[in-house]
Amino acid sequence: MTKHFSDPFLRVTEQHAAWGAEQLETFNEFMPLGEWSADLGQCLYRQAGRELRISLLGTYDTSEQSWLWAWANPGFQGTPVVDAAEKVRQYGQAHGLPEFTHELIQLAAHDDPRRAAETLAFAAMGVLGAAGYLGVQASPDARAYMVPDDPQVPRAEPDAITLPRVLLTGAGLLGGSARQVVAGYFGHHDLPQRVATDRMSAGLPNGGTVDVLFDDADRIASVSINSGEPASA
Repeated sequence: MTKHFSDPFLRVTEQHAAWGAEQLETFNEFMPLGEWSADLGQCLYRQAGRELRISLLGTYDTSEQSWLWAWANPGFQGTPVVDAAEKVRQYGQAHGLPEFTHELIQLAAHDDPRRAAETLAFAAMGVLGAAGYLGVQASPDARAYMVPDDPQVPRAEPDAITLPRVLLTGAGLLGGSARQVVAGYFGHHDLPQRVATDRMSAGLPNGGTVDVLFDDADRIASVSINSGEPASA
């Protein structure tokens, strides 16, 4: 699925894999199931009675298997609803990421083009630090992707019980560098860290610590949660 994305894009996405997956879980629990509608002129999205301020990231054409960034869509160019997409474009320009700077991204060569579109939305959520993303069927041949820009959406916090699963899930999303995934998670949550040759440790908000051991192939070998004082930076 990821082999046709650039290496710099994959490295950036890895940084956000664990916390992003954790945050998506929180976001999906927050959003009620039901019918949806959107007023893009007002930057509003409604689903089953819940209303959110949103920004449009882009659209995925299911027949052409291509992604069009909202900042390049003639119908929305220069309007407030594409502010987040414009920030993603600027990030791409600053970091040399063609996936964020090309107007139209062809995804047909990917093993799973729909999943590749989800990866673009997920990566955009990551660099924006957004509280989730939405993917909805906007027409028979198009899916629209949006990010919430609304303080009512809850933010996930590190939890000692779920943390091993969160880190392993994040490391498995792209199958690349587990260290990058773990470092990105610790950094996102501003956890005090210690780094050694074969492990990374961090202090948890409850006063415990997490110790992540890596194998020679840069995969997570184990995740241990310990009670006690937080690790020092």
